[in-house]
Amino acid sequence: MRNRYYDLLRCLAIVRVVVYHVTGWAFLTLAFPAMSVMFALGGALMASSLDRFGPAAVGRRLRRLLPSLWLVALVFVPAMLLTGLAPSWRLVFWVLPLADPPANTWGALVLSVVWYLRDYLWFVLVSPAARWLFRRWPVPTLLAPYLLLGVVEFGFPDAPGVLRDFGLYYGAWLLGFAQHDGLLRRLSRRLLFGIAVPVGIAGLGWILGHPGPRGYDLNDVPLGNALWSVAFVLLVFGLAPPAAAGVDRAGGDRVVGWVDRVVAGVDRRVRLGRAVTVLNSRALTVYLWHMPFVIAVNELLSGLGLAHSSALGLAARLAAVAVLVGVAVAVFGWVEDLAARRPPRLLPAAPERTPALPVRAPAGAGELPAPAGQPAGFSWTGR
Repeated sequence: MRNRYYDLLRCLAIVRVVVYHVTGWAFLTLAFPAMSVMFALGGALMASSLDRFGPAAVGRRLRRLLPSLWLVALVFVPAMLLTGLAPSWRLVFWVLPLADPPANTWGALVLSVVWYLRDYLWFVLVSPAARWLFRRWPVPTLLAPYLLLGVVEFGFPDAPGVLRDFGLYYGAWLLGFAQHDGLLRRLSRRLLFGIAVPVGIAGLGWILGHPGPRGYDLNDVPLGNALWSVAFVLLVFGLAPPAAAGVDRAGGDRVVGWVDRVVAGVDRRVRLGRAVTVLNSRALTVYLWHMPFVIAVNELLSGLGLAHSSALGLAARLAAVAVLVGVAVAVFGWVEDLAARRPPRLLPAAPERTPALPVRAPAGAGELPAPAGQPAGFSWTGR
């Protein structure tokens, strides 16, 4: 049964990533740290899979992840080989991206988003061990990635991108573990805000004091990104509506009630609910194919004299990318159905409605409130 609150968060994250790549607006990274939200949702799903299937969950997650990448490689790798990419054994990373796959000049730009699959793959592979550690020592395990990030930032600035991203994003993944286990929902409202607000203020202060080449863009300030994202994920998970969280919540809560009404209102609007369903079922397709369209549309419209900085130019770019992504969803999205062992469809079925069946809270639970450093040859365009 679908968790529509998670679906809505993932939908917002995907849309934010696409709009950011089209517009380049740095404030979007602060308004919604999409990559940390996506990794946090991935961690919650991974914890659920590990609890249900044990170590076999690793293979199940990779089966869902890799076919969409293989289709992209089938299209772009031959094109890159014909336009200057030298054949090498590293092409195997287009099959299993344990490191950044090789790319030529133009391919490094249009395929730069593959870093996300590289990180996701590593996060899945280490999750069985991390799950074991998290169950026994949740707080030290959760703090470990942020300590790693501090060591990398202040002691080893030239560390590999994968290592930096472990420090930056694996904490969000582990917050997904905490959400799945109900730890965040068990925080009192005072404690939840008492943690999130100071951490968020510290992150914002670091960002304002250490702007990057694109200004106050989270992608250029890893430590500020991590702190701000922790606060954001804590709040969006800790304020999850009770139906999505699967628990009773004692007493009224205006904030949670408002979030619950928003989630319920999505499915009451049939077209909006269908859009959320489609974006969730085709998230990898949208993510992997949008960047080539962003680059191609920008080059085309710039050549026609429509500047990126003009309102008309931005509107034309957003509209064109949206149409092309829709075409990609229709043409290539069925791969995600096959990867999930569903019958292939042009578009996913209508959303399933999750019944609001409360689960009794455990006794004693109380009130239950949910990069720099890229290797050479692979371009960084923002997240």
